[in-house]
Amino acid sequence: MLDWTDRYCRYFLRLISKHAVLYTEMVTTGAILHGNRERFLDFDPSEHPVALQLGGSDPKELAECGKLGEAWGYDEINLNVGCPSDKVQSGRFGACLMMTPQLVADCVKAMKERVDIDITVKHRIGVDDRDSYAELCDFIGTISQAGCNTFIVHARKAWLQGLSPKENREIPPLSYETVHRLKQDFPQLEFIINGGITSLEQAQQQLQWVDGVMIGREAYHNPWILADADQLIFGVTQPVMDRHQIVEALIPYVEKELAQGTPLNRITRHILGLFHGRPGAKQWRRMISEESHKAGTDCQLIIQAAVQVIREPV
Repeated sequence: MLDWTDRYCRYFLRLISKHAVLYTEMVTTGAILHGNRERFLDFDPSEHPVALQLGGSDPKELAECGKLGEAWGYDEINLNVGCPSDKVQSGRFGACLMMTPQLVADCVKAMKERVDIDITVKHRIGVDDRDSYAELCDFIGTISQAGCNTFIVHARKAWLQGLSPKENREIPPLSYETVHRLKQDFPQLEFIINGGITSLEQAQQQLQWVDGVMIGREAYHNPWILADADQLIFGVTQPVMDRHQIVEALIPYVEKELAQGTPLNRITRHILGLFHGRPGAKQWRRMISEESHKAGTDCQLIIQAAVQVIREPV
């Protein structure tokens, strides 16, 4: 979700679901240690619970970044061991780390020694030809001994050569059964399943086998998938706002950000999918896409675009 789940995206998604755990885009240790920390770490208090996802392979650097993340107020530090892009591989982090489980364990241990919040690991079920269940169990076992109790598992292997990141999300077949088996074999650990899940109904089915479900790109392109999550998954009884009420709730935040110099399109690019499937959604997307980058455009654009969409019946 690199360049997608920034703080503007997360604020918007939190309006739709109050209880789903939100994750940052993957932030490299170098960006935090040597770049603009406020840009990568700042978030609105309403985003809680929110996890900082790190990319890196140096235990000391990860420990320092984990400590900064905890001080910034994050609820969880997540180490990405699943991204297969060439850029990530060249930096020696992401999915290629699955081939060095002891190094991942060293990274987890170093972070655990510096922070009090949870350290979790997101990974694949294998890489290249190293995709046996025995190797996967060795990976889980080694890292759990270092103090990681929660594993977010993308239920596909990754091909480090020959497939683009997009192809790596689609071509390797899903194996939910592998993740279910991990939960059976490591009942003391928490497993959150990821990959190919596009509805809350599917999520509920998966919760019969695992402890949690992560939804990525579907929740970005069709964010209303999260609208019933608080009631169906978390047991909350309060009524859900409709999509137009979400727009109304977003406006004060947008006004505040515009006053601080944030370009409008940095926020609006994340809300294009709000009315997915509703009459007028095409006009909503077109107006925002074509106008939000123009100088002087303000919140009225969002309000006018929402008028194009027929309001859902109460």
